[in-house]
Amino acid sequence: MACYTEERLPSINAALESLRHQSRQPKQLVVAVDNNESLADRLRAENDGITVVLNTGSRGASSTRNRGLEVVTTPYTAFLDDDETADRDWLLHLRQAFTTSDVVGTGGKYETVWLSKKPPWFPEEFAWVVGGSYLGLPTEATPVRNVWSGNMAVRTDVFRQVGGFRTDFGKRGAIPQPEDTDLCIRMAAATGGHWMYVPEAIIYHEVPTQRATLRFFITRCFAEGFGKALMARHLASKSATLEERSYTRRVAKAAARRLRSMRWPAVVQGIAMVLGLFSAGVGYFAASRSFRRFVIGKKADPLPK
Repeated sequence: MACYTEERLPSINAALESLRHQSRQPKQLVVAVDNNESLADRLRAENDGITVVLNTGSRGASSTRNRGLEVVTTPYTAFLDDDETADRDWLLHLRQAFTTSDVVGTGGKYETVWLSKKPPWFPEEFAWVVGGSYLGLPTEATPVRNVWSGNMAVRTDVFRQVGGFRTDFGKRGAIPQPEDTDLCIRMAAATGGHWMYVPEAIIYHEVPTQRATLRFFITRCFAEGFGKALMARHLASKSATLEERSYTRRVAKAAARRLRSMRWPAVVQGIAMVLGLFSAGVGYFAASRSFRRFVIGKKADPLPK
């Protein structure tokens, strides 16, 4: 688990408590702290039986998670975020899904826990905006392109083989980038393997009040489009965003159906869906333009194939 601020201590402790009560007990509990020595010292003093390491390198979730993996001694590593709690059978289901050697990683379902009332305009197709599993995901164990890093297990050796999370790309504080999607694609490509989505492996993710706003919704959609454009450029593959294109088509059709229904709250949800798709598209376009200006202005070397 990666963490960075004392403000989340209640959530960090709740996450650790959920891990201590797993039906399949973890052999090792590692907490990686992002450039906060006082938080690391406090966690060591207040918790027996866990390994606390301090990331003193570049800030961000990617670098901090990589620091945690440096001390892992088990063949499989599971990730949980500091604002989540795990269902009692979470680890059991993630581990059981490694049924064959070509499964490089597994991931599970996010149940959102709204700390304020969920807005009536909020469409479930966009639950990913607040870190929840969205409408349209598989309802049974299925091979997938990627899972999310807050509910994920990996083969430790493959994770290390590809160099872990990119440290120049990823979440810093509350600003997201799809570092987990990037990792999943690279791990699968390195081995010819695949990922498994396991909806029985459930975590509960808090949604703070400040994220229950239309402003946050639009900003987060923009950031997703921006990040996916950067990811596609880095991977140098047009197929890197096939899932996003398929999702966009499905959601556009669903938005049209709700707008035509002329019923509350379906209509306002349809409007929100259109705004979300538009914001993500603007973000994608903005990142693509920024990249082209950088290449032309700096005469950068070509991206690796």
